[in-house]
Amino acid sequence: MLIAAVLVLIVLGSLLFHFLSPWWWTPIASNWAYIDTTLIVTFWITGAVFTAVVLFIAYCLLRFRHRPGRRAAYEPENRRLELILTVGTAVGVAAMLAPGLVVWARFIQVPEEAAEVEVVGQQWQWSFRLPGEDGQLGRADTRLITPESPLGLSAHDPRGQDDVIVEAADLHVPVGKPVKILLRSVDVLHDFYVPEFRAKMDMIPGAVTYFWLTPTRTGTFEILCAELCGVGHPYMRGVIVVDSESDYQAWLAEQITFAQLSTARQAADASP
Repeated sequence: MLIAAVLVLIVLGSLLFHFLSPWWWTPIASNWAYIDTTLIVTFWITGAVFTAVVLFIAYCLLRFRHRPGRRAAYEPENRRLELILTVGTAVGVAAMLAPGLVVWARFIQVPEEAAEVEVVGQQWQWSFRLPGEDGQLGRADTRLITPESPLGLSAHDPRGQDDVIVEAADLHVPVGKPVKILLRSVDVLHDFYVPEFRAKMDMIPGAVTYFWLTPTRTGTFEILCAELCGVGHPYMRGVIVVDSESDYQAWLAEQITFAQLSTARQAADASP
């Protein structure tokens, strides 16, 4: 009796906490409101299952509690019950997976007009690369990282000579235009996460992952690493600035290209 009462109180307390406590969301700044909807649907489904299971356990404790002279019935199999549990579980899991799969399909289907931006993670800083006037990113490889090529760009690929290099500084993107975010790690697992964009993705050494988004309002937003990547993990933070088109073009004009960076560093190394 006591355990059943405690279980009912746990359910009531959980429901009251959910409905009465403030639910904090960062203000969204991209097109991915679908993520919020998916989370809400998942919470409703798991909340309903949690409530039903706990109340069912409380009911069983009361209904089948020990009484003098009563013995439990031995029933090794119950195909009807097994079928109900199997089908019910399958439907519940499908109901939770379906919204996420729909959103995931949108998350990785990049619009043709999206501009590419590469994010490079390394312990413990963020760097970025944007295509130059040719609109293409040059070849990059972790094994090609040198002082003259901090992001591992190939000096023999002409497409990369005009790539814009933003090393351990703020990234700027224009508002209202889709952006394909290419993610690359040069050492260990990282995770690129901007809470206001509702977008995050793992960065795996030796692979390039990606997603896309459209920033919907101007502002300055913090980039976090959401994957434990070493002792400096809490300090691996960056800044992404969403600009108007004119401000973005003004910022872009001030950035240095890979060719300029290589020339400047080679000259510095050659000076006495």
